[in-house]
Amino acid sequence: PIVPKTNEKEDFGLGTRDLLDDLGPKKFAQWMLEQKRTLITDTTMRDAHQSLLATRLRTFDLKVIAPAYAKLLPNLFSMECWGGATFDVSMRFLKECPWERLMHLREQMPNLLLQMLLRSANGVGYTNYPDNVVKFFIKQAAGRGVDVFRVFDSLNWVENMRVAMDAVSDAEKLCEAAICYTGDIDDPNRAKYSLKYYVDMAKELESAGAHILGIKDMAGLLKPNAARKLVKALKEEIGLPIHFHTHDTSGISGASMLAAIDAGVDAVDAAMDAMSGATSQPSLGSIVEALRNTPQDTGLDIDAIRAISTYWEQVRRHYAAFETRQYVGASEVYLHEMPGGQFTNLRQQARSLGIDAHWDQVARAYAQVNAMFGDIPKVTPSSKVVGDMALMMVTSQLSRADVLDPHKEISFPESVVQYFRGDLGQPPGGFPEALQRKVLKNQIPLTERPGAVLPNTNLDEQRSVVSRLTGGMVSDAQLASYLMYPQVYSEFMRHCQTYGDVSRLPTTVFFYGMEPGQEITVEPEPGKALLIHFVTTSEPDRDGMVKVFFEVNGQPRSILIHNRAQGGGKRAAPKARDGDEAQVGAPIPGAVGAIAVARGQKVARGDLLLSLEAMKMETAVCATKDGVVAEIHVQTGDQVETKDLLITLGST
Repeated sequence: PIVPKTNEKEDFGLGTRDLLDDLGPKKFAQWMLEQKRTLITDTTMRDAHQSLLATRLRTFDLKVIAPAYAKLLPNLFSMECWGGATFDVSMRFLKECPWERLMHLREQMPNLLLQMLLRSANGVGYTNYPDNVVKFFIKQAAGRGVDVFRVFDSLNWVENMRVAMDAVSDAEKLCEAAICYTGDIDDPNRAKYSLKYYVDMAKELESAGAHILGIKDMAGLLKPNAARKLVKALKEEIGLPIHFHTHDTSGISGASMLAAIDAGVDAVDAAMDAMSGATSQPSLGSIVEALRNTPQDTGLDIDAIRAISTYWEQVRRHYAAFETRQYVGASEVYLHEMPGGQFTNLRQQARSLGIDAHWDQVARAYAQVNAMFGDIPKVTPSSKVVGDMALMMVTSQLSRADVLDPHKEISFPESVVQYFRGDLGQPPGGFPEALQRKVLKNQIPLTERPGAVLPNTNLDEQRSVVSRLTGGMVSDAQLASYLMYPQVYSEFMRHCQTYGDVSRLPTTVFFYGMEPGQEITVEPEPGKALLIHFVTTSEPDRDGMVKVFFEVNGQPRSILIHNRAQGGGKRAAPKARDGDEAQVGAPIPGAVGAIAVARGQKVARGDLLLSLEAMKMETAVCATKDGVVAEIHVQTGDQVETKDLLITLGST
């Protein structure tokens, strides 16, 4: 890819990070209010690729372009480049350390504010964590380079945001507390989310100590007239600068952004042109041009924007396998209300489950689930709850009537059980009681803030666990990763111990491998380069093993590996008979996780039998009747398809 030319000897221009260092958070917020120009956050390094490319953008490609931002666009408001889904995807799929990404970007963009997305009590995970874990994570993020923390709660529950907001303020960083927009303030039939609802929440966040108020329009539902009305009301009622974030899924969010700017919004989110539009943010270059020669002129260099956008246009081609394939605006977003940041990830899950051809059914099921669950704000992790249930309904061919039928046994995804148990907090208007009883069975739901009842984690004990895993000293960043994602981090470490640091491989090689005759250069550490030449492979033996011949700096090497293209013979699995309660089938395709029962064990209807895992979705499979476990047909790690027979239950 072509990288914009910059003068290597030229100093970085003073930027917003220098200003924050001089003023501190409160005075910096006042400075924002005093600006006539519209401030711009570039989302390309976080939400844009999360929304377009299933969060797969690698640090390898970020590091190359980061210095150009610092030198050519020092008057950007911030670079959103961390947090959200980038944290677990880095380890889970890209096999790289998210903390190293942050520290690389901090070093290469020293003059720009680095911004992250923080799910308040959920940290960067999908469940609530003990208060001391949330505080510990924020301290590490602040110490390693994050300047602006956009803090939100997936259910708009301010009580769940306070611990995180206080921790950000204690770290002397900018706390941008966000309201998550859903519904339509112009629609009298959606009175649950009225203009008053959002203004009241904004006042709560101001009282809770926010430096900046964020409007997080995660699905792109805020229409132009409503955007103007909402920003105007907020400007009249609160004294904080307002930062507007939206997605262009509908195709008209650029108009909403201009309406918000006209109403006095202080900062907006946009993505570099080549990474904008559709489920991403509006085009940064187009917004800059629209405001040129007006009182809100951004002052950004359009030539620099176009040069950087050209780089992203070329890099994006390497990620074609992860594209949403939605290249135009679609009004169906007003039907399903799916967040842009979830859209590509859910589509990837649908592909992995073999139902991508039925995407229209997934979208309709998503809307049905939202209605059944009480019309909730849908943003990670509440959006994951809705998405997991929608996928299960389609893969298991469940109707809305099936889900609501109190007499029909259903193995709900674990995220749905957690939601109705109150693990994420309390939704606006409360839970639908009948469905909550069905999902929870005999479990007693929480009615208070989860962090208030979760015991603090013993960090020293957990550090010892990680030390045994890594075989050495444990940094605070490593511990923070483990606290957020114990299983994902453990698997990531095992991968590192087996294969080393694969983050240094070129992107095309990492995703698609090498071709015979191809040569690449890899830098395992600064000042050291390896020239790798792939020669050829042998024919597979009877066990599917092949010998790979290659050269490293001219020295011949060979290794023996399993040829995954050979497969290995999929297990021929019997199917569970429809209507036979004695046969428990797989509700979704996936990998068998922990098996909770043994042959001969007595179980009651609704007891946990085993778990299934698919991408980021975990589903608990429960007994369909009282009985005895007569036969277990699977083992942990087995890959199963929908309706594969898992367990046979006999009579007591």
